[in-house]
Order: sequence, then C-alpha cells, then structure tokens
Amino acid sequence: MNFELDADTEEMARSVRRFAQNKLAGTDASSGDDVSPGRGHGFSPDVFRHQWQIAAGHGLVATSVPTRYGGGGLDAVATTALIEAVGEGCPDTGFVFSMAAHQFACLLPIVDFGSEEQKQRWLPAMCSGEHIAAHAITEPESGSDALSLRTRAERGDDGSYLLNGGKCFTTNAPVADVFLVQAATRPGGGIFGLTSFIVPAGTPGLTVGAPERKAGLRGSPMAEVHFDNCVVPADQVLGSPGGGAGVFTASMNWERTCLFAAYVGAMKRLLDSTVQHVRAREQFGAPIGSFQAVSHRIVDMTLAYESARLLLYKAAAGLARGSDDTVAPALAKIAVSEAAVRIGLDAVQLRGGMGVIEGEAETLLCDALPSRIFSGSNEIQRNNIARALGLGRRPVRVP
Repeated sequence: MNFELDADTEEMARSVRRFAQNKLAGTDASSGDDVSPGRGHGFSPDVFRHQWQIAAGHGLVATSVPTRYGGGGLDAVATTALIEAVGEGCPDTGFVFSMAAHQFACLLPIVDFGSEEQKQRWLPAMCSGEHIAAHAITEPESGSDALSLRTRAERGDDGSYLLNGGKCFTTNAPVADVFLVQAATRPGGGIFGLTSFIVPAGTPGLTVGAPERKAGLRGSPMAEVHFDNCVVPADQVLGSPGGGAGVFTASMNWERTCLFAAYVGAMKRLLDSTVQHVRAREQFGAPIGSFQAVSHRIVDMTLAYESARLLLYKAAAGLARGSDDTVAPALAKIAVSEAAVRIGLDAVQLRGGMGVIEGEAETLLCDALPSRIFSGSNEIQRNNIARALGLGRRPVRVP
C-alpha cells in the first residue's frame, strides 16, 4: 500500500499551494485592505467573481472535468491533493468551499449523467469561470429526508416541465449563472420520484433571495431560491426522468470526499501555526509547548488530522478506481468534519484570550461547524454506514 502521492501530483499540489497563498489570500497586498468576499462590510459579489476568475484561470474550478470540455482531466486522488493544497494556502475556506461545491455538486453530475449535447452546451463556460453553478436541493421541510421534496415539476403536453416550490441553503445562489435543481416528478415515488434539471439564471419564474448571514464559511454566498411557474424545456432534464436520486447520490460521493480536502488543508495550516505559537508563547519562564497539558493537546490534534487525512485519501482512491462504495466517503466526511471542529476548538484554547478574537483559529472553528451538517449530516452518515453493515431496525429513506 503506497501512502505517497506520485511526483507529478506532488509538484502540482506545491504549485497550487503557492498560488493560493499569493493570489487567493483575500488581501490586497498593495493596500493592505481586506478584500475577502466574506469579510469586512459583508459579501461582495464583485470581489467574489474577481477571485473566481483568478482561480478558474489556474484550473481550480474544474479539476476533474475531462479536458475536452475545458477541465483538468484529473482523477479523484489528484483532485483531492489540489483541493487540499488550495485549502491550506487560502485562508478563506468559504471561497474554497464554493469552488468545490460548483465542481462536485454541479459539474461532475453533468459529466456523469448529461448527454453529449448538454456537456457541450454547459460545461465549457462552467470550466472557464464564465459561469458559476449552484445545486438547489435542500428545502425547509426536506433536509436530511432528501426524498420528501415539495418542489414539484409537472410535465406539460409539449414535454416541458413547470417548476414550483422553493429551496433554502443554496450555496452560490446569489452569484449563480446556472442551477442544478432537484424536484419531485412523482410525489411519494421514493428514489424514483425525483428528477434533476439544469436551469439557467434569468429563467422566468426563478428568483433568488438575499445572501444569508452566516457564522462560518462567510466567503461562500448562500440564499433561498424560488420557482413560480418556471418553465424548463425537456432537453434540460439531467439524466432520465425519475433518476434524480442517482444523480444526487453520485455527486455526494464526490463531495463527501474531494470537497472535504479543503478542510484537511485548512487544518494543516492551523496546526502548523499553533505549533509555532506554543513554541514562542512563554509563561512561567518557559514556552507553553513544554508543558505536558499543551504538548499532549498538540499530539492529539496531530492524531486527529493525520487519521482524517488517511480516510479521505482512501475514499479518493476508491473514487479514482470507479468504486461505487458509499461507506468510505461517509467515513471520511465524518472523520474530517469532526477533526476540523476539534482542531479549531483546541487551537482557540491554546491561544487563550487571543483565540476568541477574530483570527485564524476562530475562523476555522466557525468554518468547521457547518461541515458536520452539509453534504448529509454526520448523524445521517452514521445511519448510512450502519445500514451498509446490515444494522438498523428499518431502512433510512436517504439516497
């Protein structure tokens, strides 16, 4: 078993890390002004799009999309390494999260399930950074119970669909040019009751609410999306009618693996700076890192980070082989999200009063908290894993 990345991937990761440190740091080095999309006086769409174009120009918004559509053509392991590198180099984890959601929840479903005409029509602009994508699935009454969507898509005599309903917590919605929408075409039809649609922004009947104010991931815009007699042509159905659950499940395997590499990179950045802090900070005439209570905490932080990283790359290796295993991504998602919260808490504690002042420890902690919820809550992941092990009293209705 080889635990090392190949030389080409290592070099790409080093290059991406340097690029993220220099170009995606969220600060204008010439003026010293904070221009991070989620900081300062609130979310700035202009700053967000500017950074998006910079990242897209470096190939970071479509690493796993085939090269013939404008992507990087990398497998899941190489993509995980690059997302990890940009997560380590860019302190704005929210922005990295938005890039990853764009690719894994929107672009790759089109790669995996779209017709050739759909791929040619939608992917090039999404890969170049011209278009930003958002995946609209969560609803106020349908979070973990993803098969109980109230957004309806009724088919008309001409073959087009009429969408009505609303979505919440939709990442990238305030800046999205294209939406991947899940709607019920057979209410109560279980896994065959959902259908996926590609809906461009500006379609009559599609409206987006104001950006939500969040405790974490502030560099990633989020809003409600509403559909009021929104007409979607039949050629904008992604996959087959009734196949939406399969589209969603496949995208979640990518998201629960590669997206969480951003947190692995962020944890490494914070762990390194925390080690530097406890070496330099002196109390009672000695560096606090020399005290056993502190040094053991650093060791436990390192253990959490390394364990989560190994599970993540195991899941990525399975995706690269074409495995349809859902347990490995679920385990990786739990491990990384729980490790990120723990490392954030420990980093705050080891900084004392400085830890609760806005800074890298406080920021990672706030950014890590939602990671235990999105992409399927950790409780749902445990249910799914238990079901795969043959445990549980009854099936869980989660795709």
